[in-house]
Amino acid sequence: MVTYVRKRQRNGNARVRRENSGQAFAALDLGTNNCRLLVARRTPEGFKVVDSFSRIVRLGEGLSISGALSEAAMIRTISALRVCAGKLKRNHVQRLRCVATAACRRASNCDEFVDRVREEIGIDLEIIEGSEEARLALAGCTPLFDCTLPKVLGFDIGGGSTELIWQEMCAEGVVTLGCISLPVGVMTLTERHGSGPKTISEYAAMVEEIEVQLVPFCTENEIDEAMARGEVQMVGTSGTVTTLAAIDLDLQRYDRARVDGAYIDFEVVRRLSDHLRSIGPADRATYPCIGADRCELMIAGCAILEAICARMPVGRLRVADRGVREGILLELRECIPDTDGGGFVGAG
Repeated sequence: MVTYVRKRQRNGNARVRRENSGQAFAALDLGTNNCRLLVARRTPEGFKVVDSFSRIVRLGEGLSISGALSEAAMIRTISALRVCAGKLKRNHVQRLRCVATAACRRASNCDEFVDRVREEIGIDLEIIEGSEEARLALAGCTPLFDCTLPKVLGFDIGGGSTELIWQEMCAEGVVTLGCISLPVGVMTLTERHGSGPKTISEYAAMVEEIEVQLVPFCTENEIDEAMARGEVQMVGTSGTVTTLAAIDLDLQRYDRARVDGAYIDFEVVRRLSDHLRSIGPADRATYPCIGADRCELMIAGCAILEAICARMPVGRLRVADRGVREGILLELRECIPDTDGGGFVGAG
C-alpha cells in the first residue's frame, strides 16, 4: 500500500519522530517533459511518501527536430535536479534509483548531459529502455488491478514515448506477456501537429497515426481474442489520463485521492477530447486541472489516448495517479531491512 502524507511542522513530537524513523529511499523519474521525485520510508503495509518534487522541465523540447538536447533544456533540467539533490540530502536517503527515459534514449548528446548531471549535482542517471519503463509504471499500479479480469492492458503516455504492457494475473502473480514502446509522446506529437485547435479531420489523422502503430502489438498478443472473451481490463497512468478524470469529476482543484483509482468511460474520453481539440491553449488553460503548464500538450495526449481506446475498446479504464516512481519504490522497499528485527520484508 502507498500512503501519501502532508508535510508536518517540525514540532519534535514523538509521533513525528516515529513516522520518520528508519531508512529513507527515493525514486527519481526524469522524463521528456517532467522531472519527478518521491522520497519514502517503509511501513508494514507498503511505504509512506514523506517528500516529493515535480517540475515541468521539457528536457526533450526540440529533440524531434534537432536530435539533441538543447542547452536551455539541459539548464532547466539541471536546475530541477539540483532541487531534488537537496531533498535527497535533507532526508538522508540511503537507497536511490534515478532513471531517465525517452529524451535521453534518443538524444545524440545524452552522454554529455549525464556527465554534466553527475559532475554538477552528483546524481547518476540510469537510461532505461521502454520495456523497463513500462514494467516499472505498471508495477506501481498493481494494487488497482481487478482480480476478476485475468488480462491487464496497461499504458503510460509520456512526453517522448508511449509504453503499453500486456499482462496476465495468475497464481504466481502478475506475468508480462508483451510490451511495446511507441516513439511518440505528447511533446513529440505536439511539435509535429501544433497545439492549436484541430478540425475533426485533423484530429482524426492524429489518432489514426497512433492507432496503426498498435496493430502489430495487438495481433501478436491476441488481444482482440481476449477482449472478445471479456477478459481484459485497462489501466492508464499519465498526466493526460489523470487530467481528463479530474475534469470528469468536476474538480476545481486537483485531488489525487479522488483521481487515483477512479474509472473513466471511453465515451467520456471521446466527449472531453472532442471539446478540448476544438478550443485553443488559452481556453484549455482555464480548466483548473489543466492550467498553463499542460494546456499546449493536452490535444496530443487525448489523441494518443483515443487511439488506444479505439484499438482496444474495452469500454472503460481505471485511472492511476502513480507510475514509474512508485514501481521503483516498491522494489527498493524489498531491500530495506526490517528494523524491528524481522529481517527483509516484501513489497506489500
